[in-house]
Amino acid sequence: MLNISQLESSLWEAADQLRANSKLNANEYSMPVLGLIFLRHATNRFNAVKAEIEKGLSSRGGKKRTILKDDFKGKSAIFLPEESQYQYLLNLPENADIGKAINAAMKAIEDETEMLSGVLPKEYTNFEPDLLYNLVRIFDREELRTATGDVFGRIYEYFLNKFAMSGAQEGGEFFTPPSLVRTIVNMIEPDRGIVLDPACGSAGMFVQTGHFVENRGEDASAKITFYGQEKSDTNTRLARMNLAVHALEGIIRQGNTFYDRWEELLGQCDFVMSNPPFNVDGVSPEKVKNDPRLFTEKKIPGIAAKTKAVSNANYLWIQYFYSYLNERGRAGFVMASSASDAGHGEKEIREELIATQAVDMIISIGTNFFYTKSLPCTLWFFDKGKPAERQDKVLMIDARNVYRVVTRKIRDFSEEQLQNITAIAWLYRGQQERYLGLVREYLNKTHQEAATIEDALTQLESPLVKLIQLLQTFSDSLGASLPLLKDLPEVEGLVAEDIANQNVETFRATLSELEAGIQELTAAREGLIKELQVHLAWFASQAKSLSTNEAQKECAARFALFIPQLKTLQKHINEVHKIGTRAVELAEKKLEARKQDIWDGKEVKKQREALDIVRDQAIFVIKSTLYMKAQVTWLQSRFPEAVFVDVPGLCKVVTRDEITQQDSSLTPGRYVGVTALDGEDEEDFEERMREIHLELASLNEEAVELAASIAANFEELGI
Repeated sequence: MLNISQLESSLWEAADQLRANSKLNANEYSMPVLGLIFLRHATNRFNAVKAEIEKGLSSRGGKKRTILKDDFKGKSAIFLPEESQYQYLLNLPENADIGKAINAAMKAIEDETEMLSGVLPKEYTNFEPDLLYNLVRIFDREELRTATGDVFGRIYEYFLNKFAMSGAQEGGEFFTPPSLVRTIVNMIEPDRGIVLDPACGSAGMFVQTGHFVENRGEDASAKITFYGQEKSDTNTRLARMNLAVHALEGIIRQGNTFYDRWEELLGQCDFVMSNPPFNVDGVSPEKVKNDPRLFTEKKIPGIAAKTKAVSNANYLWIQYFYSYLNERGRAGFVMASSASDAGHGEKEIREELIATQAVDMIISIGTNFFYTKSLPCTLWFFDKGKPAERQDKVLMIDARNVYRVVTRKIRDFSEEQLQNITAIAWLYRGQQERYLGLVREYLNKTHQEAATIEDALTQLESPLVKLIQLLQTFSDSLGASLPLLKDLPEVEGLVAEDIANQNVETFRATLSELEAGIQELTAAREGLIKELQVHLAWFASQAKSLSTNEAQKECAARFALFIPQLKTLQKHINEVHKIGTRAVELAEKKLEARKQDIWDGKEVKKQREALDIVRDQAIFVIKSTLYMKAQVTWLQSRFPEAVFVDVPGLCKVVTRDEITQQDSSLTPGRYVGVTALDGEDEEDFEERMREIHLELASLNEEAVELAASIAANFEELGI
């Protein structure tokens, strides 16, 4: 499995080391490096789409026609001339001018793609040839040759943030985590018309919208026009690159959204989505006081006495998002958590917003979702086209306790967590069929995983049987005469003999324990498989009829009977593996088995490694089955009748009167309350232990880095 965090760190370290040994500063280095990442990604997309196109090409005389630029239209990739493909640059002869070749590659792409005209970096001749050759090789690692857009998105983001922290990007802006982008897209469902992001960064919102539309089997470029504005020149260029590499069309312009409004889009957008910079405090009130986007009576939330500037621009952004929407438009955006409760002028604006009845949903997000910031945030959603029955209501979701730990410093949503949060919105909107469709999907996946358990357990037999035979053969060879006692003085020999005999007894007891463990595992496996086969046959006969909540609940209840057996089986597998490992270690370390002719160390190692593999596979299959069933339980236990209900600690639909009673707060935690603590099960415990191990590993890495830095400082001081 690709470790993206490790890959990001490794790539950055390698690239930054090259810069440190060059004459370039971070500003000169950043955009060209990002250009190479873009070119690597563009080549990957080109190769993947090219393979798809070739399958459908007509042929004459056994030869297929040449692929044309037009073949790539609507295929989520840009056409790359041969000289612009990454492998072409890799295969340049040693005496070639690589800087000139990369500049030419970028220019050729601009000539083929109008949106990229003047956007791609072409300063590669400023680099030393050796530096460039090494950089090109860095981004040709095996992991990158087959990496998907999501991986490159993470790498883009990582490098952008690293450059920002090193001063190579003005303002040090950070970018929207994919989990939050996907949550916004899932909630507002941008599937047509005009989509605006007035703080578009590197266009992550647009790219995810493209995926959303494509997943519906439709062409995003044919259905949507993207409009983006970005203050940073670097981000503006990156946004255009990002759209181009995903074959999306849009207008990205550079400008300061506080002062540069898009007049023709006011009241015209079908969707607005954004992650604006939080808590900006330098906006000139004189320049914005007559801005038609500030539709509330208060307009400006407050002016700082010391600077005479707008004290906090959060509510300028919120008004902009509302004003760009048409009469049925939807908006989703990231906002500082403090904005939901802010007082004084911000509260007055919030009250006017609530009075419009367009505030639709608010979701609280926990800490550590952003790459370089640990702050929590809130997702706001407007819907000007809310039906009459929901116009006086707002859905509050507190998702601060919903997350997956990626590293000690980063959290995100798993695919299922994201779907489950989305399902809450479906029920709020009365879309029961979509909720039932998701539960059905989870049930299908649960049973698909369960169907692989028998084979995974069968694979355990061979290495276990062979390992037992090898260990038993060695045990049988241990008689009264122990070769490790030769040539010792009498007293020492007696002591050594006692110790050796104890080791033999321990080894044989462990071997007996292993045999007993295998018997228990076999009995548990046979009992489970027999019953599971009957259930899977029943499920196959019912699968097509699992469209009602009652049928789904019955199916889930039937499968729940297997959960204790699966957990017990998981323990047996781990226990047998642990005992087997201990038996081998006793033989080799305490009884010096490697010195005995009877001991086939090579075969023992082979069977141990085989056991490791099949054990991991069996545990993975069981855990995957339990995990998918847990998603069914998560939804059905909270929404047992497949209709929306308030769930303490998670979600609640509130009225405007209730919001007024809470001082016009839009903080979900003030409404949903807290959930009763459930007993911690084994999966919860394992997840918490995983978090602790991740944190410990991260702290150890930081300690090593700190020690190296201190040592280097001492060396410079001559200490």
